[in-house]
This record gives sequence, C-alpha cells and structure tokens, in this order.
Amino acid sequence: MIHVCSLSKVEETVARTGAERLLSLLAAGTDVVRPASITRENHLHLVMHDIAVAQDGMTMPGEEHVRNLLDFARRWDLMKPMVVHCYAGISRSTASAYIITAALAPKRDEMELARTLRALSPSATPNPRLIAVADTLLGREGRMIEAIKSIGRGADAFEGTPFELKIDS
Repeated sequence: MIHVCSLSKVEETVARTGAERLLSLLAAGTDVVRPASITRENHLHLVMHDIAVAQDGMTMPGEEHVRNLLDFARRWDLMKPMVVHCYAGISRSTASAYIITAALAPKRDEMELARTLRALSPSATPNPRLIAVADTLLGREGRMIEAIKSIGRGADAFEGTPFELKIDS
C-alpha cells in the first residue's frame, strides 16, 4: 500500500499507517525530518522542483530521479506501507505513486490506474515530466502519458488530502 501526503502530514501518516519506507520529493532547501521509525536506508530523498520544462535555477525531474525512484520501489518487499510525499501532496508525490504502482503491477491498465488516482485524490495533478520519463523507462509507449492527460488537472488546493493507493487493483 502506498500512502500519499504532503510534507506537513508525513509524521502523522507514517505513525498512523506503520509505514517503514519513505519517499520524499522536494526542492533543494526544503528540509524533511525523517521519522524515527524510518531507517536511513528506507528513506529516499529526491531533490527536484515541481516543473515540467527547464527553468533557470531549478532542478527539473529527470531520468536519474526516476531510475532512483524505481530502484527504491523495486527493493520494497510490500510487507509494510510506503509513504510518498512532496511539499503539497498534489504533483510530484501523486506522479510517483502512479509510477511505482505501474512498475510493480506491470499488467495493470494505465487508464484504470489514472482513473483510480483521480477518484482517490480530486486534487491530484501528477507532474507530467515524471510521468513522461517513467513512461519511457517502463516501455509503456505513451500510455502512461495519455492516461494522466485524460484525467486532467486536479481541483485547486493548497494541500492534497492524504490517500492510499493499492498496488494491485
């Protein structure tokens, strides 16, 4: 089970779910305090901005970020939950939850997964750059990109409501 939340809800989400893995996707200079129950080797902190096109002074999500995310996910035994978060719990984290689920359940339909994501999180607006890179790395031939485009931009929100995404439907 993947639990998606904002930075402000990390501690509470880890405690509530009993998660043993944590994926943080934050811009440089945004600190995250790893909860005591999460070991260092079970925490991946990827530094990137929530952008889809290159901008001066900002780190665009790239292939190395997605490869690290996929490696981290593939080392997960699925026995205890994983918490995935970004600053607001709306873009980088929802994209990452979608990517992890697609990677670990390769037969799961991309469109069904995107619709499930929308139903679980009305504000989800998965980062299109992360999705595009993952689509290529996972050999999905544009299906992930099209599925995420089909659900459109999520409802406006300062912070997403935490939700959980099952790996298998």
